[in-house]
Amino acid sequence: MLASLLAALLSALCYGIASVMQAIAVRAASRRTAAANEAGQGVDPGLVIRMLRQGLFLASIAIDLVGFIAQLVALRRLPLFAVQAIIACNLAVTAVFAAWLMKARLSGREWLAVAGVVIGVGLLGTSAGSQGAKTVGWAFQLGLIVAVAVVALAGVGAARLANPARTPLLGAAAGLGYAVLAVSARILPGFAPALLVRNPATYTLAAAGIVSFMLYAAALDGGSVTTATAAVILAETMPPAVVGLIFLGDSTRHGLTGLGALGFALAVASAVALARFGEAGAESGPAEAAGVGQQPAAMRRAALGNQELPEQP
Repeated sequence: MLASLLAALLSALCYGIASVMQAIAVRAASRRTAAANEAGQGVDPGLVIRMLRQGLFLASIAIDLVGFIAQLVALRRLPLFAVQAIIACNLAVTAVFAAWLMKARLSGREWLAVAGVVIGVGLLGTSAGSQGAKTVGWAFQLGLIVAVAVVALAGVGAARLANPARTPLLGAAAGLGYAVLAVSARILPGFAPALLVRNPATYTLAAAGIVSFMLYAAALDGGSVTTATAAVILAETMPPAVVGLIFLGDSTRHGLTGLGALGFALAVASAVALARFGEAGAESGPAEAAGVGQQPAAMRRAALGNQELPEQP
């Protein structure tokens, strides 16, 4: 159990660091304008291709892969509600990382949220019981496949909307995709290649990961980071928790249900409070409110020896 908890924490750490790098890559590759953002011109199909040309983005993918492997290890022993809540707390890692490396200033409320994350994770680790049986029938597997298709269609539809509706709906769609990914990972029978090739959950997991990543990148491309990330956190934590408890036999330790619920709520609420660090310490301002993609001032100062620079138009 302890090894699985440490694996979940490692996963959150990797995802937090990778999100810093990916946010920079999204802003560097973005070609959206304020006019395009207002008109709601769909998903930019070339965004991910342009990001793949950046060494920083490729390095972040490698770190994400380590985090994903750690997540798989955690899901072998811990219930979904605990793993997803801990992973959602990667924004606490991002916030502290940004405060240390990029000289971003955290308010008292944000430091309180970081403390809330730590306490919430501690309560989850104390209360989490062992996972239940993960054998599911064909109907459950088919439901996951349908869910991926619905998420993709919903994301395409959301991308065609104008802000302010576009960003939160894209974020929610991406979060639901990550939720499907987590449930698919949970029901994998093992990691042997022969088992993975024959199991539909393997392909559902891969499809959900690709769809979710593209939708989240689209949400960040010209949208409010805080809004997009908060929507992702809520959508990727709540549904898997419910699915795990109802269909997969997840539970807390005997007599600690209330403590587990408190830890889950505290961890998720604190992560939402840190949502602006989905872009690694971006400083809110008129440009972000207008949805114009730009490299945050904190990042630009860090890259040039912390010199004060004028904001980009």
